[in-house]
Amino acid sequence: MPPTLDLTHITAPMVSHSDLPFRLLTTTHGASLTYTQMLDPLLLSSDPDYLAFHLRDLQCSRKLQEGGRGRGVVVQLCGNEAETVREGARRVAGWADAVDLNLGCPQQHAKDGHYGAYLLGQKDWPLIESIVSTLAHTLPVPVSAKLRLCHPAPSTLALGRRLEAAGAAWVALHARYASVRRRRQGVALLGEVRRLKGGDSDAGVGGLGIPVLSNGNVRCYEDVERNLEETGADGVMVGETLLGNPCLFDKTGVAPDPVLISLEYLELCREFGETVTLGQVQTHVRRFVGFGCARRPWYQKFRARLGDTKSVDEIERLLRFKVQRWRGAAVLGDGWDEAEEDEEDEGESREEGDELGWLDD
Repeated sequence: MPPTLDLTHITAPMVSHSDLPFRLLTTTHGASLTYTQMLDPLLLSSDPDYLAFHLRDLQCSRKLQEGGRGRGVVVQLCGNEAETVREGARRVAGWADAVDLNLGCPQQHAKDGHYGAYLLGQKDWPLIESIVSTLAHTLPVPVSAKLRLCHPAPSTLALGRRLEAAGAAWVALHARYASVRRRRQGVALLGEVRRLKGGDSDAGVGGLGIPVLSNGNVRCYEDVERNLEETGADGVMVGETLLGNPCLFDKTGVAPDPVLISLEYLELCREFGETVTLGQVQTHVRRFVGFGCARRPWYQKFRARLGDTKSVDEIERLLRFKVQRWRGAAVLGDGWDEAEEDEEDEGESREEGDELGWLDD
């Protein structure tokens, strides 16, 4: 494992959410390492547009690292056939700091395609070992695996030991069972992370000799410290909470202002516009604002307005003027026409009332 990789505070891979601007936002605010979203190795090998899009992301990331601005990036891949995964990995590994095998995706498409968490049954362990071993012996970067709990949970340690023997440089455990309907059902069983790290004394089985990362049960920075203390893990990986509070790892314990953090993200989207889609931008801004304002009476109006935006500039104007006004805060910047906005709001109110039968013709 390259000595530059810091496994302490990690931004988890999240489908359609792990764009470069978002990853960079989290590293600006304390994350030590980030993962891409789960990529399809077959598409990397067969779809030139798909490959080009993700290579742009990785090449920009590498330039940021070389300029002292970015952190390490792990490319996560799915798959259930060693050569297919290897061929896809080969096309991106030169721009990555590591390659990760997804053994944790619980979604329906993973179940239908028999990959992700649906490879955790013991009958598929030899297949998993084959994929990890193939990657570890052919790629120029470390190989890791991110998994969920096996059935029964204590058997996760046995799989972890086999992954280590196959060549995995580290393992991340989201200590929940896979479920299509309820991806985060109940609390994560952090005792299983502790077992993976420290071993099972009752069974006389030692823990892993490679780093173990813990994923789950983090809502604030105090939870990060509690997680490390409880599990003995080498690092903590956080996913969904960062979508609302990308500053979680800055150790202040203070959530960012939703408008200001959104504007910071938009500036990164402008800088790296070829690595992110408008839909991803809208989703991130919605999550940032919703983190602290989802219960405000204007939030649903904000969501509707956000969905109608056609550019980053329109999103910025919505935030600087409309959202600030709805919050009862001062608008940010010039170009605010209060009379025009009042007229627009009045028109919207009449339309809403007409739909609900509040207004007579």
